Amino acid sequence: MCNVSYRKADVDGFSIFYREAGPSLAETLLLLHGFPSASHMFRDLIPRLGDRFHVIAPDLPGFGQSDMPDRSRFTYTFDNIARVIDRFIEVLGLRRFAIFVFDYGAPTGFRLATRHPERIAAIISQNGNAYEEGLSDGWNPIRAYWMEPSETNRNALRTFLSAETTVWQYTHGVPDATTVSPDGFSLDNFYLARPRADEVQLDLFGDYKSNVALYPEFQSYFRAYQPPFLAVWGKNDPFFLPAGAEAFKRDIPNADVRFFDTGHFALETHSDEIAAAIRNFLDYSR
Repeated sequence: MCNVSYRKADVDGFSIFYREAGPSLAETLLLLHGFPSASHMFRDLIPRLGDRFHVIAPDLPGFGQSDMPDRSRFTYTFDNIARVIDRFIEVLGLRRFAIFVFDYGAPTGFRLATRHPERIAAIISQNGNAYEEGLSDGWNPIRAYWMEPSETNRNALRTFLSAETTVWQYTHGVPDATTVSPDGFSLDNFYLARPRADEVQLDLFGDYKSNVALYPEFQSYFRAYQPPFLAVWGKNDPFFLPAGAEAFKRDIPNADVRFFDTGHFALETHSDEIAAAIRNFLDYSR
């Protein structure tokens, strides 16, 4: 076990909250969370890695304890989120590191990798997609908004922001829902209930199409640089299918792909197993 520090970094006037653990001179692992969560999703993973690795887990802009500026002052796109995290990395002085990407953290992290391939020592993807075959039919309402960004289609997506949907995301595909702590989804729902948070999230639903458009660029990066790659996938995820995990092998033949009998938030039920896989993978990939 290890001590975890809770800090904020000033990134060009943007306050980014982050969790930090482990020896500063050890190999660095950057953890990037997804929707609708924040770095608290790593609360069980960080203590299992911080004895051997320098672990950094920021809250993305608009999420958790990081700043959520008004939409008139900050345009909520994945390009802009990646730019802020890119600068966050520079502010902290991180030169080379492994990344753990989940959900929204994947298009953020893959943007960082394509812009600065020299910084990326290895990639761990936990239900972090980069292939169209990984997108389930659950994306159809969001796809409809991409095709026709009307108020009707935008408002239809508000069901994804409901408290019930958040609980469902945590428990769907989990064999025993009583093994899922309410702490994670309760905190997520607290953040989603903040004033204007709904519009921020709807903006990002609309912009997710930019991530799909970049899939060929991400895949080209995988083929060109062959980063050491581990996929740890909740196989019952209703949004990101196992086919998306297997697809990484097409571009990175040596990718290690592992499935767990759980849902989207795999760390809620399998933090021990995933931590062990990460430790072994990072030791081997050095």
